[in-house]
Amino acid sequence: MNGAPSSLVSPGLWGFVAFFVLAIALYLLMRNMNARMRRMSYRAEELRKEAEAEAGRDRPAASRAPEADGPAAGTPGDGTGADGTGTPAGDGQDEQHRTA
Repeated sequence: MNGAPSSLVSPGLWGFVAFFVLAIALYLLMRNMNARMRRMSYRAEELRKEAEAEAGRDRPAASRAPEADGPAAGTPGDGTGADGTGTPAGDGQDEQHRTA
């Protein structure tokens, strides 16, 4: 152009204004996001407490008491099955085809 070195060229006032507007927009977006995250966390905690309270209300009083000697035989997940053979009840096998 007119022979001026490139180190003397600066963005000027409009470059500063554009950068300032972007910085303000970023600040507002981050503030909004933090508020939404806080609100979401609070709502999730409230839903979890509500679900626990509802589950506690729905269970009968006898099932709320802790068992002294562990779970009863034949309960799901203990591997004994309802008939004590080690095969879960209702697995689709007939009694005559089952091996002990």
